[in-house]
Amino acid sequence: MTNRIRNHPVLAVPTRETISFTWHGRLLTGFAGDTVTSALVAAGIDCFGRHSKDGSPESLFCANGQCSACLVMADDVPVKGCMTPLKQGMNLSPVNDLPSLPRDDSPPQFAELPVRDVGVLIIGGGPAGMAAAIELGSTGVETLLVDDKNMLGGKLVLQTHKFFGSEEDSRAGMRGYQIAKIMEAEVAALPSVDVCLDTTAVAVYSDGVVGLVTGGGLPGHSRYHQVRPRRLLVATGARERMLAFPGNTLPGVFGAGAFQTLVNRDLVLCSRRLLVVGAGNVGLIAAYHALQAGVEVAAVVEFAPNVGGYAVHADKLRRLDVPILTRHTILKAVGNGHVEQATIGAVDEEGAVIPGSEQEWAVDTVLIAVGLNRVDEFYHKAQEAGIPVYSAGDAAEIAEASAAMIDGRLAGQTIAAALQHGSAPSSSSDWISKLAVLRSKPGPTHAQSPPAQKALVEPVFHCLEEIPCNPCTSVCPEGAVATEGDLITGVPYLFKPESCKACLNCVRVCPGLAITLVDSRTDYHHPTVTVPYELPHTELTIDTEVIVVDRQGEELGVYPIIKLLKPSRAYPATALVQFRLPRDIAWRAAGFRPMTSPAAAIAAAVAAAAQTIICRCERVTETEIRDAIRAGVRDLNQLKALTRTGMGSCGGKTCRPLLEDILRQEGVPPTDFTPLTERPLFVEVSLGALAGEKKVRS
Repeated sequence: MTNRIRNHPVLAVPTRETISFTWHGRLLTGFAGDTVTSALVAAGIDCFGRHSKDGSPESLFCANGQCSACLVMADDVPVKGCMTPLKQGMNLSPVNDLPSLPRDDSPPQFAELPVRDVGVLIIGGGPAGMAAAIELGSTGVETLLVDDKNMLGGKLVLQTHKFFGSEEDSRAGMRGYQIAKIMEAEVAALPSVDVCLDTTAVAVYSDGVVGLVTGGGLPGHSRYHQVRPRRLLVATGARERMLAFPGNTLPGVFGAGAFQTLVNRDLVLCSRRLLVVGAGNVGLIAAYHALQAGVEVAAVVEFAPNVGGYAVHADKLRRLDVPILTRHTILKAVGNGHVEQATIGAVDEEGAVIPGSEQEWAVDTVLIAVGLNRVDEFYHKAQEAGIPVYSAGDAAEIAEASAAMIDGRLAGQTIAAALQHGSAPSSSSDWISKLAVLRSKPGPTHAQSPPAQKALVEPVFHCLEEIPCNPCTSVCPEGAVATEGDLITGVPYLFKPESCKACLNCVRVCPGLAITLVDSRTDYHHPTVTVPYELPHTELTIDTEVIVVDRQGEELGVYPIIKLLKPSRAYPATALVQFRLPRDIAWRAAGFRPMTSPAAAIAAAVAAAAQTIICRCERVTETEIRDAIRAGVRDLNQLKALTRTGMGSCGGKTCRPLLEDILRQEGVPPTDFTPLTERPLFVEVSLGALAGEKKVRS
């Protein structure tokens, strides 16, 4: 278990029971609560098998049960390692070829499969699903909430950063995993809400029945059951979007969510140096999470001309000397069985790679953060079946978790009104307006100017972009902070300069770490500047010299730390660091970085580039697909029959968006091709579970 995070600036590292298991006959240990893949990666194993087509290594990509790239054999049964809990004495082995029949062929026993009628079935226990369940439960509506993980929370569980939005509506200023625990407790307190964890919705049938499997793929533990809901809410979130480039299936190429799962949920150190592809909020936040875990971030590359995420997220990285390269893309990843190098290149205004702009970066990990795809197949199939169905959160529209909470709340209100023959509460229109704001793109960025300096002590706001966030206005005990126009997207300012008492609440609460405090009471010409810090700080001491930087990482000079303030009870993971700076730069200081900030290294070529894989389940290359399209194939079902694209265990979830991209690139508009046919089963499920097998065969 060498690849474990022992200390973290935000997360507590718990003491857990050690359990033993074997991998390919080798005795290993993991922790209770690990998934199979997290235990293997912690043990230094990231190749889970070899593909039967070409012997290429299979490894983790999404860690969310969507792509099947982490298939392993657990006690002679194929399971998704990322969804399967590690058990004492488990015998694990790689999947290196086509499977063989199980050794035990004794007749199983079967049980009846009754259908349970429920008022509302919610698929997905993330922020939207939990918010909807709370609304429904508060009105006494019978609700069944199912989630395929062993805890509620969804992506909230992975988020160590403080949330944006408002404190009142989305608990802004609180960290995602903390919000998950609070909402989980609220759900548990509702008697009309039944929660089934470790339960995967696998199918929606034409007779209005939804199939569920509890117990994952573990032999003898899976149980198939059927539910007939009067109303169905799909709150299944989103899945990682794969990117097409040579070497894109090498071990070490992760979706950003998979990386956050390993690092933030499982406390597994799966990288030493990484490259992030995509500068939206997901990529920028994942890069910062990497730094918090002690992982070096070589760079963030973004195809577009500008960063897509919030400016405060990008600024945090720039202050820590992380390059953000816009108009750049990844060209290939290479390595001997694992990523060892990534090549990037600059692109012109047409998106073409500029010759001679290639750079080779020595990294062991490539994080793909190029967007998400909605998990909405249940919604569309339920519509076909005539089930009254609703969607909320990322399953309806990709946005921030704060938006998902409000969307779930609205869905719960709407469903409750429909079942109780009433109308949605009058407050719904306000929630709809708030939802629109939270789903909106960032607004303009304002120029930063020196504070009015009407007082000896005052906060400086380095958040200059119009985004939905205002917790600083609610934590000021003097009520002295407001936003322009009193809008949640307004830039904050101090409208009562004389009233600031230097309580530092606004500095601690800011989700973007974008507020500092300038205190001139003891030395007007060299005020004390307080900045927030949420990275490992065990090596920081008084008198340690660091490079003080402005909002976007420009160096202001080298200065010693004069004081370290411990995190407060209300904000337990936000440390405060103080400097004494010349007055002319004090208001510009927004952060600091250590004196030894390693520059990105350029590596020599280490291996030949692999082919670009589009369908990772069946190892179908981009060349094979383009050849078929150029030969006249316009039906993706025909393409599936010819090349096996989309025929693998993930059911086309990963490759379908890439196929549609390739068709557009080949000049085929969406109206001219036939999409893949959706089947009732969306998730792999054993025949034994479907048949109601009720005992473990020995």
